Amino acid sequence: MPKTKRFQKISLTQTKKKGLGGKQQLVEDIRSCVEKYSHLYLFSVQNMRSNKLKSIRNEWKDSRFFLGKNRVIAIALGRSKEAESSENLHEISKRLKGQCGIVFTDKTKEEVTKYFEKHVESDYARSGNIATETVVLQPGPLEQFPFNMEPYLRQLGLPTSLQRGVVTLLKEHTVCKEGNILTPEEARLLKLLCKHMAEFKVTVEAVWQKDGSFEEIGPGGMITQGDANESESENEDME
Repeated sequence: MPKTKRFQKISLTQTKKKGLGGKQQLVEDIRSCVEKYSHLYLFSVQNMRSNKLKSIRNEWKDSRFFLGKNRVIAIALGRSKEAESSENLHEISKRLKGQCGIVFTDKTKEEVTKYFEKHVESDYARSGNIATETVVLQPGPLEQFPFNMEPYLRQLGLPTSLQRGVVTLLKEHTVCKEGNILTPEEARLLKLLCKHMAEFKVTVEAVWQKDGSFEEIGPGGMITQGDANESESENEDME
């Protein structure tokens, strides 16, 4: 009778730790871009949507985007004047806060700012976003919904019933109120109602040029210059 493998122990000593290697590769890629491109732009993203950012990347195939892992990006650029890989790069590092990223390109400041000022897209709000308007539904047939969605609409809080096979709202219902934080149910209802309350927008905050010059060109002037957490060692971030 063959021996069962169900409870066979598997040693993990031969497995590779990918996290550190990936971060080291990211550092190398960023430092090579510092040498390759003439401009480095710091940007922030409002209402991040991966598909929309992907379309921007496709249009900018001659450039290089890095988004996420702010601490590792800061290490690659240099967190301080003494550690920076090129003059004034630490000015970019200390502004890497929240939902932001960097792009290396040979495009001029005018080209980049003009592009992103026009590249604004409306989208559906998500749970946690702020409602930009009050949405009230009046009682009556909701003919845009098929009959089999009626139970789901009730789960989302709509007082509905099926009347002669038609989804019908039994009484006036406020989906959301302007200024309030959207709940998951409210966000789903707004999407079903095709109501856009979010705006995908990329804002250029600052630019660094290969000659060492640095300039804030967006609302970056309001960014705090210091952070108590910056005292953590670089080795901790690379673990």
